[in-house]
Amino acid sequence: MSVEVHHVSKTFGSYVALHDVSLSVATGELVALLGPSGSGKTTLLRIIAGMEVPDPPSGLVSASRGSAGSDAQTRSNASPSDEGKILFFGEDVATWTVSQRQVGFVFQHYALFKHMSVYENIAFGLRVRPRQLRPSNTEIDQRVRRLLQLIQLEGLGDRFPMQLSGGQRQRVALARALAIEPKILLLDEPFGALDAKVRQKLREWLRQLHETMNTTTILVTHDQEEALEVSDRVVVMNQAQIEQIGTPEEVFHHPASEFVIDFLGSVNVFSGRHLEGDVPGHDLHGKSRDDSKMYVRPHELSISRHAEDERSLPARIQRIHRAGAHAKVFLQTALDQNVRVDIPITQCNALSLAHGEQVYITPLNTHVFSNDFNI
Repeated sequence: MSVEVHHVSKTFGSYVALHDVSLSVATGELVALLGPSGSGKTTLLRIIAGMEVPDPPSGLVSASRGSAGSDAQTRSNASPSDEGKILFFGEDVATWTVSQRQVGFVFQHYALFKHMSVYENIAFGLRVRPRQLRPSNTEIDQRVRRLLQLIQLEGLGDRFPMQLSGGQRQRVALARALAIEPKILLLDEPFGALDAKVRQKLREWLRQLHETMNTTTILVTHDQEEALEVSDRVVVMNQAQIEQIGTPEEVFHHPASEFVIDFLGSVNVFSGRHLEGDVPGHDLHGKSRDDSKMYVRPHELSISRHAEDERSLPARIQRIHRAGAHAKVFLQTALDQNVRVDIPITQCNALSLAHGEQVYITPLNTHVFSNDFNI
């Protein structure tokens, strides 16, 4: 493993930023830390980089606080020897400084030196190394030119950051981080300040760059599409803890909690019921034996002119968005439930759907969360 985080917690006064978080990142893997603002993802990244110091192990907290530390002891079942450890390639770096960890770090707002050319920005990390570790001028020149080619900015080395577009500046920031040849690359919402079209292009470019460099990469983002598109695994965070870790397919199609399915894309929420027998069944009719809810994504509902089976629910079309490959159909049920269904535009046209019409919606797949079921 390239990076291992063992039972790390972080508080700022009374605010809990991380609570007993553990994570392992394999060598050469691109992992996305995904979650809303305040979920702890940036704090975790900064702790890995050495920019923040995790709370001391609970055993030490108890010793220093006396009885007041009893709540800290309940936050983890980890032994004191494991709690709070940060490992790079098996070596504990928890007490190392940022410079000693030698990670590449890219910020959201570029943080380029305005008075330096693109060339000198990329070369900066190499030039400030101690003399005994500093490459020769020839080696620096070769590395910078190779990186300019890699980020597709050949011929722009003499320009200054203000002469570049936002997307170009972010590529320069990535090249500067890569110049020191880090084994671990940390990206803190690198595309957050860019418009949607530029972000899309840079996501594709980042994935290609990662496959070329094979550098272990941890990406912080609140953009679900970005995380699902570029990462090998997604770490979904919420309220200072990890909700789920899995491949993009796993977290999207097999969410582990209500938060995960609600956070990852659009979803319709219904009350649900569990039928007798080995296989739970669900309907959309508002009946409930317990406090469970049924979640159905817009593409997991079908629309038809007639009821397909006992699960079908009548609904009236409120509006239709036909732009794109899929039509977004917004409906209202007899129980005043607002529902969105996504269907291929060809199917929408074939059904000749129109505002105000009554149709039937039927679930093709469902996700139920309760004390006893997670389907």
